Amino acid sequence: MRAPLLAFLVLATAASIATAAGDRPNFVFVLADDLSHFDVGCYGGQAHTPHMDGLAQEGVRFTNCFQSSPTCSPTRHNIYTGQSPFKTGAYPNHTFANPGTESIVHYLQPLGYRVAISGKTHIKPQSVFPFEYLNKGNSPDFDAIEAFIKSCQTDDTPFCLFITSNEPHAPWDKGDPSRYSVDTVALPYTFVDTPETRDAQVRYLAEATYFDAQVGQALDLVDQYGLKQNTLFIATTEQGSSLPFAKWTLYDAGLHTGLIARWPGKIEPGSVCDALVEYSDIVPTFVEAAGGQPAAILDGKSLLPLLSGETNKLKDYVFSQMTTKGIINAPEHFGLRSVRSLEYKYIWNFTPEVRFENVVTIPEDTKWGESQVFNSWKRKAKHDPDAAEKVRRYHHRPSEELYAIGEDYHEWNNLADNPEYADIKRTLRAALLDWMEQTGDKGQQAELEADLRHSRNAPK
Repeated sequence: MRAPLLAFLVLATAASIATAAGDRPNFVFVLADDLSHFDVGCYGGQAHTPHMDGLAQEGVRFTNCFQSSPTCSPTRHNIYTGQSPFKTGAYPNHTFANPGTESIVHYLQPLGYRVAISGKTHIKPQSVFPFEYLNKGNSPDFDAIEAFIKSCQTDDTPFCLFITSNEPHAPWDKGDPSRYSVDTVALPYTFVDTPETRDAQVRYLAEATYFDAQVGQALDLVDQYGLKQNTLFIATTEQGSSLPFAKWTLYDAGLHTGLIARWPGKIEPGSVCDALVEYSDIVPTFVEAAGGQPAAILDGKSLLPLLSGETNKLKDYVFSQMTTKGIINAPEHFGLRSVRSLEYKYIWNFTPEVRFENVVTIPEDTKWGESQVFNSWKRKAKHDPDAAEKVRRYHHRPSEELYAIGEDYHEWNNLADNPEYADIKRTLRAALLDWMEQTGDKGQQAELEADLRHSRNAPK
């Protein structure tokens, strides 16, 4: 009787594994480009974003998701590798990862997945990112995306698909600005109210709505092919807009990103998660959900315990960095590092004597919409104290900044020299230094070597 029983158990186990393999989820990750999360409707913003808002109603909205850098290329390398920019070497803008670095493709392909990307890439070299590339430009190709999904369905192959938009990246020439009024549009506290600022904000919001329509296209394709129930679908906003005090800074407006996830039967509809999470958590999440074991080298942690409601906490801190090398009109060396808890943010500036510049601060240049805005601030600053202070603060950063985020959402009241917060600053700085050591961040020396990490030096 033992042999038939053993044979039955082996067959039953094999059938169970086969069923599990057939039920492996698909992954769709839709990424914006320069969209401030607080402008999205479901985050309390004024942008018309019905598709992201609807996604939040069907899944979970993360309120404390952060990224490793407020610039495009390091962020994307971080998303796809799950590692710190300093561990992979991809820390300036227009950068590349060290040869031999493994990405999401290397982790999911052995588990039977096809892994593709359509839209903006900004990553190198291809050996580190051997995606199926579904287009050559910066915009998602939805015909190619549909063909990919259909092919995977025909072959009964699970897939991981990154749909990476170029919106709402400047110059904000897509969408319908007439939906918004320059007279009534709300401006962030850190902005100077000028006609140029209002015009830019309206065009930017219009392009945010354009991006939301792309999220809708992706959702429609998943539904059209009957894949909704078995697809973990994520939409996220990336770094903040390229208007002042967001992108290229380590303030929350440049690092705090929207993250909305839907997975029917796995995620409670309409839920909200306040736990600290970051983009490096995406790779281990997808690997674990696919049935794999996340590699020990990964800096991120799987979000599955949060998605299932098993826990409401994943980590105590998130860390970020900013390097000006590779940014238009930026100083040669202006390095920043930050650590953030749920309550406080600490920022360390290696070169407080250096004047902060970037594309936003180009003098009177009609090519860049962001500089038109900042130049209008400078004109107003000649007779308006508030405008003068905001212009000054954008150019000049102290060596240390400490903010009580809960009380000071705009990060305007620097507590770094306040003795009442000395212990908090000491704790955060120690955590930051420990993180730098763990990830191989050499501080100012890394800034001096940043040019070696430019994409022109990437291996073919």
